[in-house]
Amino acid sequence: MNIHEYQAKAVLKEFGLPVSRGVPIFKPEEAEAAAKELGGPVWVVKSQIHAGGRGKGTFKGAPAGAKGGVRVTKSLDEVKQFAGEMLGQTLVTIQTGEAGKQVNRLYIEEGAQIEAEFYLSMLVDRETGKVAYVVSTEGGMDIETVAHDTPEKIVTFSVDPATGVMPHHGRLVAKTLGLSGAQAKEAGDLTTRLYEAFTAKDMSMLEINPLVLTGDGHLKCLDAKISFDSNALYRHPDIVALRDETEEDAKEIEASKYDLAYIALDGTIGCMVNGAGLAMATLDIIKLYGEEPANFLDVGGGASEEKVTAAFKIITADPQVKGILVNIFGGIMKCDVIANGVIAAVKAVGLQVPLVVRLEGTNVEKGKEIIRNSGLNVIPADDLDDAAQKIVAAVKKG
Repeated sequence: MNIHEYQAKAVLKEFGLPVSRGVPIFKPEEAEAAAKELGGPVWVVKSQIHAGGRGKGTFKGAPAGAKGGVRVTKSLDEVKQFAGEMLGQTLVTIQTGEAGKQVNRLYIEEGAQIEAEFYLSMLVDRETGKVAYVVSTEGGMDIETVAHDTPEKIVTFSVDPATGVMPHHGRLVAKTLGLSGAQAKEAGDLTTRLYEAFTAKDMSMLEINPLVLTGDGHLKCLDAKISFDSNALYRHPDIVALRDETEEDAKEIEASKYDLAYIALDGTIGCMVNGAGLAMATLDIIKLYGEEPANFLDVGGGASEEKVTAAFKIITADPQVKGILVNIFGGIMKCDVIANGVIAAVKAVGLQVPLVVRLEGTNVEKGKEIIRNSGLNVIPADDLDDAAQKIVAAVKKG
């Protein structure tokens, strides 16, 4: 689960981390009061969307060369003007794609005098099972660009969960950033507090870009992006309360209600599969035969008929879907349960596109018989290769 920048900074502030003062607003008329509360003389008006590259982004319909989604001003009038220009508009960045995201919130933040910009992020390194730090002097830039052009400017290290963060980790961060004296001590404290926040809140990713050295010689988290481990959210009702569903795909929100692993994609063939590995193989073979999958959907090993019905409805709700492939290898999951769920869903929402069903495993004959006797116009398949070829052919024909 992702949250907005202003929410991320509030979380970091709970752990004593240095962040700028700011006020979130939801209406243009709130901008002036927010700016006056901060006092100036410099303000930053920041679009709040779940995507990076806001500063370089452009608003749909804006004139060529118009300023992006993050703007600095020394004028109350401009704060009001920018708020009116940004709220309710669609911001397109390198991460949103051409569709962009509508800006429904702004963050009015106090300005900062910046002497240097750094990059610092943390994530779970799944290969080692440890929390990894990524540190660079090249703050304010896309880390992917830095990694490609000047990889020597990126330093990474991991923290052993048995010991937690240690003083030498902080010293390494300070050395990487070229800090000494009191600033090095601040870097050590910041490294420790970030680790405490990361582990206490079950984060999966924390990015501060830039981490800045201010004019008075102190470190400050000038931006913050946080993602949380969705499997651990039950432990953090305070974090769940920060969820902004307007930033998420409606189909993914519906899927989460039924504990379905669903990710919307850009293709035309909807997929319902059990097991993440089999789902990935299904996506790959669809691409192999010349079409694109419309989603990743893993119904899990012990799905009920209700869950399968919900999954099918979510797939058919996507207007881009021109065909559906159900690929089930039944172990714990029984093929007859899948068959009954598919039939129930088709009867509820109708079937306007070709449907290929491949069943194998537990109760497979019973499942095939249920579908055979349903009267539905279903294309049977013997194996995954056969199923992929048939659904691709049916979509291209249609």
